[in-house]
Amino acid sequence: MQTWVDFAAIKQNVGLAPVLRRYQVSLRRSGRDQYRGLCPIHRGEGRDAFHANLSRNIFHCFSCGARGTVLDFVAAMEGCTLRQAAAKLADETAVPAVAAGRPQVTVTRKSKPVAPLGFVLRGIDSAHPYLAARGIDSATAQEFGIGAYRGPGILSGRLVIPIHNARAELVAYCGRALDGTEPRYRFPSGFAKSEILFNLHRAAAAGRGSVVIVEGFFDCFKLHQAGVAAVALMGTALSAAQQRALLEVFRRVVLMLDGDEAGRRATTAIAARLRPYASVNAIHLPDSAQPDQLSAAEIGQILQTHTATARHGRLC
Repeated sequence: MQTWVDFAAIKQNVGLAPVLRRYQVSLRRSGRDQYRGLCPIHRGEGRDAFHANLSRNIFHCFSCGARGTVLDFVAAMEGCTLRQAAAKLADETAVPAVAAGRPQVTVTRKSKPVAPLGFVLRGIDSAHPYLAARGIDSATAQEFGIGAYRGPGILSGRLVIPIHNARAELVAYCGRALDGTEPRYRFPSGFAKSEILFNLHRAAAAGRGSVVIVEGFFDCFKLHQAGVAAVALMGTALSAAQQRALLEVFRRVVLMLDGDEAGRRATTAIAARLRPYASVNAIHLPDSAQPDQLSAAEIGQILQTHTATARHGRLC
């Protein structure tokens, strides 16, 4: 059973100034409560790239893009998760990491894990023309193990998509209709998709420290194919279990949901939930646009433009 961790208490009671001194960060005053200097995180170019506002307890490096609260700073310096950073700060200060009373945390009651499957489907056709029509190349299809299935059972005649947990264990297959029949996506009876972030194990293995969140499987395939670490919600809501799993790995998140009303509402809601614990930015696609409709070049251009905008402080 995981304990509740009071992130809010840490951020409220542990100042950025003493933490900067503890890491021997030398900055110059550039205004009231505002300091700047070389970035202690990436130690790269930019004499004044690193900015710290001591009254607001936040920092931002305009070179490497690191930003956030005292928790984000310690996590970046130590190369650890936000939860580990909170525990470290609690050990070094008088602020308790374990919440008293109501929880204010990124870690909630541990859910019952989705059990790994005891079988693997055989005879999956990863060369089915439907995949090429959706812009998925053969290497991506084989890596994800997706393809048309002609064997027995409720997934017969559908495109099967293996789903893994954060430990890369196979926990389910989803079947997508190839001929327009309903339901378009068929999940196993009783499967709790809200307990899983699709592709988290691959995104975590990429070791980039940041991830793009999308809605659906094919959005995720297309971003992965373009060389981008991505996870899919398998819907438009971020559950508590998904949030826990995400924040155990990533400190920087980019939301790239569909360009419709539901996607925009979800972007606003998810950003509000994650911002107390991570650096969160949003890419707003044009009306009715979806990530899976974009080419690799378009995905790269959108992310490059977004990164350049974020580094100049004009976040979406």
